Amino acid sequence: MMKFYIASSFKNIDKVRYVSKKLKNKGFIHTYDWTINENVTTLKDLKAIGQKEKNAVIEADFVVVLLPAGKGSHIELGIAIGHGKIIYLYSPNNEVDNLETTSTFYHLPNIEKCFGTIDELLDIIELKSKGLLNYHEIQAGRGIFN
Repeated sequence: MMKFYIASSFKNIDKVRYVSKKLKNKGFIHTYDWTINENVTTLKDLKAIGQKEKNAVIEADFVVVLLPAGKGSHIELGIAIGHGKIIYLYSPNNEVDNLETTSTFYHLPNIEKCFGTIDELLDIIELKSKGLLNYHEIQAGRGIFN
């Protein structure tokens, strides 16, 4: 089964846990759950967590980025891009296509942008993982990605 990693900020911790639970219920494997690290107090702890997160991104078949996200999530996004991972970029609004707020990296070919609900995102991940939905169908309007 496919492995995943979720990048986001602590502000989205409930969404991260929801997406993780739903994907695991569908048989996917979560490479590392960083949400367990709520009380980090030393630089040594940060270093250990950073190594676990880096390894988890590299081990994952795909990475889900839930916006809004902070600097750590964007570093994880960079690691995922550098390793050629499939990336699902979820935004609750259309900020990723706004020239004032977007990043050049949000528009690379291996990034699939999602503006729907979290549950629609989960459906698309499941369909794509089974090969039931391809990039051309998404571009033609089937699905929630642009």
